[in-house]
Amino acid sequence: MISAIGALIGLGIAILLISKRVPAAYSLIAGAIAGGLAGGMDLTACIAAMTDGVKDITPAILRILSAGVLSGVLIQTGAAESISTAIIRKSGRDNIYTALALAAMLLCAVGVFIDVAVITVAPIALSVHRRYGLSPLKLLMMMIGGGKCGNIISPNPNTIIAAENFGAPLSATMAANLIPAVIGLMFTIIAINRIFPDSKRENLTAGLAESRNTADETLPSFASAIAGPAVTIILLALRPVAGIAIDPLIALPAGGLIGIIAMRRIRTTLSCIDYGLSKMIPVAILLVGTGTIAGIIKASSMKDILIDTLSGSAMGETLIAPLSGILMSAATASTTAGATLASSSFAPTVLASGIAGLWGAAMTNAGATVLDHLPHGSFFHATGGAMNATFKERMKLIPYETAIGFILTVMSVIAYELFKSI
Repeated sequence: MISAIGALIGLGIAILLISKRVPAAYSLIAGAIAGGLAGGMDLTACIAAMTDGVKDITPAILRILSAGVLSGVLIQTGAAESISTAIIRKSGRDNIYTALALAAMLLCAVGVFIDVAVITVAPIALSVHRRYGLSPLKLLMMMIGGGKCGNIISPNPNTIIAAENFGAPLSATMAANLIPAVIGLMFTIIAINRIFPDSKRENLTAGLAESRNTADETLPSFASAIAGPAVTIILLALRPVAGIAIDPLIALPAGGLIGIIAMRRIRTTLSCIDYGLSKMIPVAILLVGTGTIAGIIKASSMKDILIDTLSGSAMGETLIAPLSGILMSAATASTTAGATLASSSFAPTVLASGIAGLWGAAMTNAGATVLDHLPHGSFFHATGGAMNATFKERMKLIPYETAIGFILTVMSVIAYELFKSI
């Protein structure tokens, strides 16, 4: 075991390099080497710990690559845009903020990355902003809030890898955070909507009708667009419902292929798969880098220090999972990397404390949404760019984003306390 200080030095170096725009995977690998050596390892042992860390997350990486089929289909066929457009248009007058949050939540919940979900819905939000002068920052805030809520109940990489590392079924991990996600959405559209600075609010019905463009005519219908994600969720649900275990490695691409058939876009199959894979490869590479530093953290005394710190608390053992998610998402400014680091490093400790893998994965996943939006991560910049926000403007959203992530985490912990005996 190496010292916690060494692991923290490694994390600090990784954060510094990421903030200097060094590719995240290389930053994490460099941090892992520095942390291992600073913690007292020789180079051979350091590399061995890093390799073990990558081995631990390899099964999850395979499932994430397979998720590229569904993600590629949703984006390339226009299914994601069709789903979001349908929700926006059905929202009715004065409900645009609710509609944007709900659209982003649903897109994330069916397997679209949160930054891609925001980018997909952003053109609609910008159209409303131009026509009625609604605050673009508030529109962006609603999309991000909804996306965070959907991200903890989705077959996205963060959920997949948390479930994998805790040995929990993906469908059950998604379902465990359903109530927290709904409450988080209500918090977003009621509390955040009220306290976030607003501009004038006018009748939006005409704007929604006029924002329709000719490209919309080529979008698949809502029913066909939602078919693929629905099939994926049904296949994943067969394990807890009927005892039939269908691995995400099969369920995710199967949903994508069914979606293509339902939308009658069979000719686009290869382009959808190529696109999905192109989006998943950077995530897989990031996870390899994350795995290296996770191996160093796992081999350090950081876990023991966290346990000792929380030992005096009445809920000390329960808080390990969500706090690890919060801390690691802050370190990496990424839900996926944060959930990976936290679950890879702390899953054995959480499980040893008597917490079921299902709830360990759910609470870790929720915790990873609290600080995943910090400026040294790509999510901060991608979402800001989607609404043409400056760096200073984008910074204003951080307290509200943190509040939403905190509510999701608190509600996940409460859900565990209420349902852990079931």
